[in-house]
Amino acid sequence: MAKKSKKQQAGGTPATVALTAAGVEFTVHAYEHDPSHPSYGEEAAEAMGVSPERVFKTLVADVDGALVVAVVPVAGSLDLKSLATAVGGKRAAMADPTLAERTTGYVRGGISPLGQRKKLRTVLDASADTHETICVSAGRRGLEVELAPADLTKLTEAVSAPIARA
Repeated sequence: MAKKSKKQQAGGTPATVALTAAGVEFTVHAYEHDPSHPSYGEEAAEAMGVSPERVFKTLVADVDGALVVAVVPVAGSLDLKSLATAVGGKRAAMADPTLAERTTGYVRGGISPLGQRKKLRTVLDASADTHETICVSAGRRGLEVELAPADLTKLTEAVSAPIARA
């Protein structure tokens, strides 16, 4: 993975700027986003030629009235009950998309767990730890960032828990 220089940081997304500022090694993968593709995450995996188990989607949920970020493999789906349990809550539901966009500063399909307008509590699916690197949104549709799961956990102060279903 290549470390990005300050020149490459200019014009980046808030996610890539945050990674650069933290001195974390990462690789940016850009691809042409197809608005007609039924799944942002599957599209990213296909376009990059990466296994869907290594590409993670960022979902925003409401747990007992508080927004929480869930980062799960695109090959699976989010288990809302497990997410609630992971953060000590009782009930979880997917957040209103408009509220998720307004709170994170990103558009749906491009929400990154990094560089959010308002830092939200984050839970990373435990399966991430089985990979040397994973890919998450870099903050824009058609742009992914590849990094070590430990770096993502550290930067987002994420909790690791089994929150995905196959």
